[in-house]
Amino acid sequence: MQNNPHNFKKFKKMPFLFSILLLIFSCTVFFFLYKQINDNKKIAEKEQIEWQNETDRRNEIKSLERLIKEIDQERVLVESHFAQSSNIVPFLDTIEGLASKVNAISEVVSVDIIEDTSQLLVVIKTLGSFESIYKFLKLLENSPYEIEFASVDIQKSNTQTWEAIFKIKLLSFVQ
Repeated sequence: MQNNPHNFKKFKKMPFLFSILLLIFSCTVFFFLYKQINDNKKIAEKEQIEWQNETDRRNEIKSLERLIKEIDQERVLVESHFAQSSNIVPFLDTIEGLASKVNAISEVVSVDIIEDTSQLLVVIKTLGSFESIYKFLKLLENSPYEIEFASVDIQKSNTQTWEAIFKIKLLSFVQ
């Protein structure tokens, strides 16, 4: 090719200007889209962090719910060892239930609150064979309640039947 001034004159300026404008437009669009992508990326990262925080919070709530259920079972177990002054029926039902387990007949004769000690004095009359009364005594000793025997009176009432009067102090009594 020769370098000739006529070649330069043949050069068309219009397509060149169009190319320059197209390049500038393309660069502008590129930078605009690049900025939008970066903005979207930042928003997505922020949303991801919020989503992760919410997931962590929900997992903590589920963990707390499981812990509360576990503790609730233990709370019921602990409460079963104490008789409330507002409701001593479960304690009395437990005593009568123990007697029926060993084929004895048990009746609560009296229930009194011992002043100044926060203890409950319960008198129980039990009828049955000597074996059933002895088993009932062992069950009372091993009951979930903390009790102390104030007195135990076992007498033979006829040839087969024995009668026992138990005076017990309920030490795990909450007023």
